[in-house]
Amino acid sequence: MSKIVVVIPTYREKENIFKLTKKILNFYPKSIIYVIDDTPDYNLKNDFKDKRIKYIQRKNMKGRGSAVLFGFKKTLINKSHQIFIEMDADFSHNPKELKKNLKYFQKNKLDLLISSRYLNKSKIKNWSTFRSIFSKLSNFLAGFMLNVGVSDYTNGFRIYSRRSVRLITSKCGNIGDGFIVLSEILLTINLQNYKIDELPTIFINRKRGESSVNFKLIIQSLLGLLKLYFIKIIKR
Repeated sequence: MSKIVVVIPTYREKENIFKLTKKILNFYPKSIIYVIDDTPDYNLKNDFKDKRIKYIQRKNMKGRGSAVLFGFKKTLINKSHQIFIEMDADFSHNPKELKKNLKYFQKNKLDLLISSRYLNKSKIKNWSTFRSIFSKLSNFLAGFMLNVGVSDYTNGFRIYSRRSVRLITSKCGNIGDGFIVLSEILLTINLQNYKIDELPTIFINRKRGESSVNFKLIIQSLLGLLKLYFIKIIKR
């Protein structure tokens, strides 16, 4: 049975998801991929012929964070799954980095490995000025308030141990959605003194259309960070 499982949240990623899953399976043919799709106007279930790909379409769009937690809950049913990968569907997270990251994850017996966009050797390509400022500000505030000891609190290219996935699926998802779930997951794992580390990554923004970042999301994110800050104070 597969030891490695990959969870990919998707929303209108029809043109990317088939290419991405094929590349992942080329690198790791024994892995299992869960595609959690919140797209309301089409269903790709019959288009995935490979049994190693589990496609699940949710009826109501609930956001990236809840899609990842939903997928992780599904993967935990199989006890052979020991390494859990989270990544986006738009190729902003390069599957070629998985080999190096997985080797580092296993060698250091980690519970969470983050592909960080803000280490010295990291690069970010094709971001708008607004998106870059928002991301840097979000990570600065998260670092200041949560102080977990990493440089990137909001990138969703991560590798988890089984015990950390069990933890976050039982504890996380109540603060909000979007990047705040990623910060909530990080804080939750850190409060258990599980082993966390990060590696540099090359992040390439391939998202078409308008940015999903808006004033409402900014306010929700700030409120979410405040909630996490008080959780940290109480549990410390």
